[in-house]
Amino acid sequence: MVKIIWSPESLTDIESIADYIARDSSHYAKLVVEKIITAVELLALFPFQGRRVPEAHDDNVREIFYKRYRIIYETKGDHVEILVIIHSSRLLEWPL
Repeated sequence: MVKIIWSPESLTDIESIADYIARDSSHYAKLVVEKIITAVELLALFPFQGRRVPEAHDDNVREIFYKRYRIIYETKGDHVEILVIIHSSRLLEWPL
């Protein structure tokens, strides 16, 4: 089992996602955030479950998806760092 570390950027992303969705439904905003967190928590057990991020050209930079959100993370030995959470319709500029 590896440790999960949330970068400051990823925490800001989660807040922004929640704020955006809460404009229409605070209940749905909470649900989406909970589902993203649950998806991330599974990385503690399966850190290589995600696919390699094509823009990164680095096998340690990977991504999982929840609905249309790309959860981009980096495996670093004994931990996984959540780098960003971005809607899949947005262009990912690499390096971050």
